[in-house]
Amino acid sequence: MKVTVLGAGVIGVTTAYQLARSGHDVTVVDRQPGPALETSYANAGEISFGYCSPWAAPGIPLKALKWMLMEHPPLILRPKLDRAMLSWLARMLANCTSGCYARNKSRMLRLAEYSRIALASLRAETGLTYDDRMQGTLQLFRTQRQLDASAKDVERLSADGIPYEILDRDGCIRIEPALAHARDRIVGGLRTPNDETGDCFKFTDGLENAAAGLGVTFRYGETIKELEVERGRARGILTTKGVIRSEAIVVALGSYSPLLLEKLGIRLPVYPIKGYSLTLSISDASRAPESTVMDETYKIAITRLGERIRVGGMAEVSGYTGDLNPARRQTLEHSVMDLFPGGDPKTASFWSGLRPMTPDGPPIIGQTGVRNLFLNTGHGTLGWTMSCGSARVIADLISGRKPEIETADLELARYD
Repeated sequence: MKVTVLGAGVIGVTTAYQLARSGHDVTVVDRQPGPALETSYANAGEISFGYCSPWAAPGIPLKALKWMLMEHPPLILRPKLDRAMLSWLARMLANCTSGCYARNKSRMLRLAEYSRIALASLRAETGLTYDDRMQGTLQLFRTQRQLDASAKDVERLSADGIPYEILDRDGCIRIEPALAHARDRIVGGLRTPNDETGDCFKFTDGLENAAAGLGVTFRYGETIKELEVERGRARGILTTKGVIRSEAIVVALGSYSPLLLEKLGIRLPVYPIKGYSLTLSISDASRAPESTVMDETYKIAITRLGERIRVGGMAEVSGYTGDLNPARRQTLEHSVMDLFPGGDPKTASFWSGLRPMTPDGPPIIGQTGVRNLFLNTGHGTLGWTMSCGSARVIADLISGRKPEIETADLELARYD
């Protein structure tokens, strides 16, 4: 079958690879000159199979108000008269209940665990290297209240069979020795040992080469203008360079997916939530992280990438903006230098990307009301984490196979 994948980020490229492995004739279209040059380019570097939670959680509305009063807030809200923003915020707040949180987290953990297995298989098949490490994620708590509040996540991890460790201060330092100098600022942590780290850009770039080896065609520098639909069936894509005819189309455009689909009357509850990152060279390895440490106070991930440190996080609700706010850089520097002063901020590159967030947390994967039009989008901060599993699901659906995990509750129809 001739399949066109829209978007060459980590979701689009993994999807193309799995479709090609299933025997399809695959073309990928992207406006950038190469793969992974937008949201996948400089993300936090964590592959969080265990540290995998919806942002919509009990207590979040009150926390959000407190966060916005902090000197270094993890959440920044720039409200505007934007129907999509207001609708997304309302839906997100509606999911901030215990029942919704448990349901949504379970869906996310199911897909993340499947993706862990799929990534291991892909790595064995391709031999890809990408500054990868397999040393887990440490969610670091600076206060006893944060540690106590982790009980709800521990309960869900236990229910879904995800390995974890609850650590005291000394346990955290055993896992991340560089924290010894900051022992007075931490009380404990929650470690998910199956989590991984790496450079998402290197991964996606390498996988593009592997996909091309399977016959995938990549068309770069080509902007998608609209989808062509006849009698309720997707037939092709109109781009700035002409028409591409297809028997199936996969929309993997991240935050830009809703803008394309609204022309067909498909309302996709995905909104761009901006994140920021710094990438620093390591000046003192004894004061650098070994893997990923999630600073719970600032919601910032600090990750070891070879001889670099990637610091990423925060959530800025401001629409489709790509500006680099100096205040966000200060927050990233504050978190990493407080815990791991082995990086050199003078060498840092500052970046921002738009995470495609759903209001409930899980991504949107599967068929739409238009025949042969599929979605693989809305992964939020967990695009790389869920990419390999999501790609297998899409490849199975397009190939007429039953996916290996339950996927009905990941489809767009769950919002009806």
